[in-house]
Amino acid sequence: MTSKVLAALASCFLLSSIAVIIAIAVIQTYKITYSSPGLKYGIVLDCGSSRTTVYVYEWPAEKENNTGVIRETDKCSVKGPGISDFGLNAIQDQETWLSFRSCMDKVKVKIPASKHNATSIYLGATAGMRLLQLQNDTASNTIMRDMAEYLQSLPFHFQNASIISGEEEGLYGWITVNYLMNNFVERGLWNSWVRPHGAQTVGSLDLGGASTQIAFTTDDGARGDGLTKVTLYGYDYTVYTHSFLCFGKNEAEKTVLAKLVQGSVDHSNVLNPCYPVGFNITMTEESIFGSECTRSLRLAQYNPGRNITILGGGDAAECRRAVRRIFDLSSCGGSQNCSFNGVYQPPVAGQFMAYAGFYYTAWALKLVGSPSLEKFNATLWAFCSMNWQELKENYKITEKHLKSYCYSANYVYTILVDGYKFNSQSWDDISFERQVKNTSIAWTLGFMLTLSNMIPAEPKLVNLPMDNTVFAGVLFLFSALTIITLVFLIILLIRTCY
Repeated sequence: MTSKVLAALASCFLLSSIAVIIAIAVIQTYKITYSSPGLKYGIVLDCGSSRTTVYVYEWPAEKENNTGVIRETDKCSVKGPGISDFGLNAIQDQETWLSFRSCMDKVKVKIPASKHNATSIYLGATAGMRLLQLQNDTASNTIMRDMAEYLQSLPFHFQNASIISGEEEGLYGWITVNYLMNNFVERGLWNSWVRPHGAQTVGSLDLGGASTQIAFTTDDGARGDGLTKVTLYGYDYTVYTHSFLCFGKNEAEKTVLAKLVQGSVDHSNVLNPCYPVGFNITMTEESIFGSECTRSLRLAQYNPGRNITILGGGDAAECRRAVRRIFDLSSCGGSQNCSFNGVYQPPVAGQFMAYAGFYYTAWALKLVGSPSLEKFNATLWAFCSMNWQELKENYKITEKHLKSYCYSANYVYTILVDGYKFNSQSWDDISFERQVKNTSIAWTLGFMLTLSNMIPAEPKLVNLPMDNTVFAGVLFLFSALTIITLVFLIILLIRTCY
């Protein structure tokens, strides 16, 4: 067979191979774009101490056991307090249930009716219910039973209703943050899932109404309480996580007020340096000392119905001192492996995402993102110096929340700097955020992923955009033969020339 014939055959084969590769690419692109088997949905109820929020998530059905594809499509806030307040006020309970049903009606519309039976629904109750469980286990069990019965009456696939521990809440939040940021796996060659280069993770800072959580990875040499080893996508992580019950923003504020009342000469008129000058409010002793978190601080002659008038002092320095008094900062003895209240904590390291109450406090001070510690402190000082009228004129925030943001800002500063030991350098690694890729940062996504086994412990990273390995093999074979043919043609060309 002559060289010209061989060259012609080789050229034909080369053109055919290229055509096959292009055809595979076109078919695959068409398949990805136009032939999706549909969406799957999941619903999670976040039953916190101050409110309940319903989250709806969706993802492509063929990607259920992969990552980077789940997104939040709807969120509905139930009006009224958290479910831990059920049974305290009949009218309030009725309004909350009406709002519950309204939210679930919206969810039914959001999710196609044909998908209802296949849509899993979960409920996770957090610190408010953990406190009620300590105070009245019978009431806690009744509420959780009622909630489970209600969810089972809906057209969705009821999976779970539980009171989660603080450590679980912290870990789920850490999973959510890193999942949304593609820190576990990401898209690689051939659209496959691969572990990111360096495999860096982000720490999680969550601030709720009744508890606060910190979670971050630490080296394998760390020793102490709060360390959990988790395996995600075949890789091991040592995660430190701790939850401080009663140190959520709302419960901690009650503790600040309780200590101020205790230290006041006139218990019926109390100066609060965290409230702005010109603001005052009358509260019952029950509203301050009725919590499980402040029970031990009750006055000797405790009278639940007795009124206490709280007057605004507008003093940032005194507010800082009042907030610091609720933290036991001496029990650590200066150790860098301790946060506060004698709790073990490895030194903070790496990037952190601060969300929920941390974010909303930064948002109120117009400091979202990564403000420096100096800027945060200076803005806090300026905010606390404004009187009540100035605050109302300069900030479009409801009065219920506006009055407390001087306290909140001092609380955030104190727990991060004095508690968790962030300094002026490591503070720069904190980002105050509400969302990642249009999805709320909340423990709920990590909760759903974990309970549904959608984050596997075993590696399942290779996910070529084709239905089976035979198709992938054909693509590889034709690519290899194309290269061999090109080499053969070059050799023939050289021999012809010489």
